[in-house]
Amino acid sequence: MRYSVGQVAGFAGVTVRTLHHYDEIGLLVPSERNHAGHRRYNETDLDRLQRILFYRELGFPLDEVQALLDDPATDPREHLRRQHRVLRARIEKLQKMADAVEHAMEAQKMGIQLTPEERFEVFGDKDPERYQEEAEQRWGNTEAWAESQRRAATYTKEDWQRIQAETEDWGRRYAALVAAGEEPSGEAATALAEEHRQHISQNYFEVSYEMHVCFGDMYVADERFKAFYDSMGEGVAEHLRDAIHANAARNA
Repeated sequence: MRYSVGQVAGFAGVTVRTLHHYDEIGLLVPSERNHAGHRRYNETDLDRLQRILFYRELGFPLDEVQALLDDPATDPREHLRRQHRVLRARIEKLQKMADAVEHAMEAQKMGIQLTPEERFEVFGDKDPERYQEEAEQRWGNTEAWAESQRRAATYTKEDWQRIQAETEDWGRRYAALVAAGEEPSGEAATALAEEHRQHISQNYFEVSYEMHVCFGDMYVADERFKAFYDSMGEGVAEHLRDAIHANAARNA
């Protein structure tokens, strides 16, 4: 079978001008021309065009495509093996891209699913979303962040009310402990430090003792966290930090 340039362009989804250019640079020279000088392509030509378009789809420049196809040391089977390797690598890259897009789509749906009125009702002036952007900048690439977002997306208003009530109850008990002069390394303080760690693990993401120690340091170093904990009672932030350290040492 012999095919005209128009027919081949239709088969391959390219323009006639493209085929003319491939002919001019020696990349795809048709095997025959008719008596009027018109190009005629045979099956071998179509097979070469298929390989050209494959490499072009992968971003190879024309000069590299020509070098690959005209390499005398490469037989047709080696071309297929090379194409297979490149395709597998491309598929892996595209899969990673697809996973990244899916992750981004999922992230758009994550977060605290409450109306502004419900937000105020549950959190009052301590809405965690106030620090959402900064938290994402700090921890957005971590698995802990992703897990907290996944969990938050499933919580109802009642769930948040429960979590908030647990936080407030813990805060009252810890403030009372500090006011009573309990040592941070004592049984009562370390028990409440452990309860604090488990509260985060159960409601947001898994917190190791090492991570909890980092959190404790941050509760004092970051003025906003310090203000939050000290609003529960004078000296709570530093006392909690020391209790967290003591609890981690006990469980090392």
